[in-house]
Amino acid sequence: MSQQLPTYVLIALGLSMDAFAVSVSSGICIPRLTLRHGIRAAFSFGAFQFLMPLIGWAAGTAFRDLIRDFDHWIAFGLLAFVGARMIREGLDARPDAACDEDELRRRNILDPGTLVLLSIATSIDALAVGLSYSILRQPIFAPAAVIGTLTFTVCLAGCEFGKRLGAVFQRWAETAGGAILIGIGVKILGEHLAKGL
Repeated sequence: MSQQLPTYVLIALGLSMDAFAVSVSSGICIPRLTLRHGIRAAFSFGAFQFLMPLIGWAAGTAFRDLIRDFDHWIAFGLLAFVGARMIREGLDARPDAACDEDELRRRNILDPGTLVLLSIATSIDALAVGLSYSILRQPIFAPAAVIGTLTFTVCLAGCEFGKRLGAVFQRWAETAGGAILIGIGVKILGEHLAKGL
């Protein structure tokens, strides 16, 4: 585990950036956002980010033997796709739209139903990562725990950053997260191709 910890942390940082961006925008746009609200939101984001890799890993065990010969390409493809989508969303984000009425309604973490929907939406990428770990026959509990814990931490910080520092972090969080996931995908692909030489 100790050798893999830096990789787990990088993956967790990449995956947590969607939820971090939501937390920052909530801190910016919701004047009555308290520390208690931030903790509740961070817990919800972290819990789903912990559970989704486990679900993806379990789903992947059903067919991983069928794709053994090209599993590293699938893992790379999933991470590259998720990373590219995050980069695109980060670059397309309009800072001036962060607090318009429609955006605020879609990202109102004070509403429990909206918070659960946002937690699911921001953790779908973690499902794909769990699937990748299953395909590569890697253990999932430790990475999932790191992902959930780090997501909780960055989301709590995101709510506070949003209240104090404005929209600067929101736009670039997803872009940086996407770049990290693509980098991890390239690393996985390179390691597997090197083994074949």
